[in-house]
Amino acid sequence: MVIQMTNKIKPSERISARFQISAESAKYFLSRVQKSFKTERPPHKLIVDFIDTQNFELLLTPYEIAAMMNESGTWAFALATEPPILIGDDDDFPLQD
Repeated sequence: MVIQMTNKIKPSERISARFQISAESAKYFLSRVQKSFKTERPPHKLIVDFIDTQNFELLLTPYEIAAMMNESGTWAFALATEPPILIGDDDDFPLQD
């Protein structure tokens, strides 16, 4: 009996490698894209495939990616309300220990 090993790369690993962010940040990013939709959540693979086809040089916000997926018909489900954008200096938001 031969066991065939597959070397599948996880969607979060693809995001991590492409945009040079940590694996944890990539997982968080993908879940935030999913949560940008009201009820139906797109699979991580679909999100990464969409990002790959867009050839982004920089990683956009999760909501921007979700909105683009929605507008293009890639994932045509209702979006949640856009989260507020925090504006200010880094000094306004002290680091948490």
